[in-house]
Amino acid sequence: MITRRKFLIVTAGGLILATAGEGGKMLMAGESPMGSTTEGPSRGKTKIALVKTSDRATGIARAIDLLGINPVKGKDVLLKPNFNTADPFPGSTHNDTLTHLILHLKKMGSKHITIGERSGPPDTADVLRDMGIYDLCKKLDVGIINFEELPEKDWRLVTPAKSHWRNGFLVAAPVLDAECVVATCCLKTHQYGGVFTMSLKLAVGITHKKNMKELHSSFLSMRKMIAEINQAYTPSLIVMDAIEAFVDGGPMTGKKKRADVIVAGTDRVAIDAVGLAILKELGSNRAIMDTKIFEQDQIARAAELGLGVARPEDIELVADDDAGRQYAGVLGKILSQG
Repeated sequence: MITRRKFLIVTAGGLILATAGEGGKMLMAGESPMGSTTEGPSRGKTKIALVKTSDRATGIARAIDLLGINPVKGKDVLLKPNFNTADPFPGSTHNDTLTHLILHLKKMGSKHITIGERSGPPDTADVLRDMGIYDLCKKLDVGIINFEELPEKDWRLVTPAKSHWRNGFLVAAPVLDAECVVATCCLKTHQYGGVFTMSLKLAVGITHKKNMKELHSSFLSMRKMIAEINQAYTPSLIVMDAIEAFVDGGPMTGKKKRADVIVAGTDRVAIDAVGLAILKELGSNRAIMDTKIFEQDQIARAAELGLGVARPEDIELVADDDAGRQYAGVLGKILSQG
């Protein structure tokens, strides 16, 4: 068994076991306690935590702790879930995921947490009510912002220089002004042109509904436009609940399979690439199975814009037990093969 002072790093190039040295410093294979490295992964990689579990409470905490960061301490946090509709998980963020994530962020020392969301096509207020989010917020003492109810002055036009959007897109000011953004996404396919919906697609919910006509009518550019929205903000932490996934259909309903995985990281491209590897391992539709991960439009465009890693070799999968270690090895091979 791997103890809590040991964890596994998996890259597209192979597996590396890292062990905590003196003082708790993590030593890579081939690295001395003084920090000199004779072999092992190159610097500049992004760490993605992988926990194989069906227990959201422990899985979320373990995944975040594996990252070895605390971007929320002493900060007001805007928490962006996936409540596009009120369809049950994985159509929408599971309430248990939201609850345990909020509790862990508080344990990490966050100041005030506010959930922010814009649903669609249903009214956001109806979705939040049907999902029991207003009651959940009251119970957990967190705020909530329905972006759809924001006045015009609280929407800002974002016009990236490199964009397939004709005249830019409107973004909710609370997202742009947030001291810290934490995002939590589901793992699912998207049958209406997106191909898949994970952390990059989550950004659609920070835009105004009036932007949706252009997005949905731009079939050839839609996936690139989704990636381009992500230029407006950068989440400090991303947690993906992949305990169950839609491997076909989606985003509201679809064919479900169990993956029993919680994924966490700070790089949206890497998170979605790992999610695609999970879908490939589970067996998904042709749009997923027949396209290499870094050739998917959302991934390729986001990487081109410098929003995350540009190749699978720059992803390190970090696990803390044998089950995670074995699954990380499987996913590492899928990532390397595309």
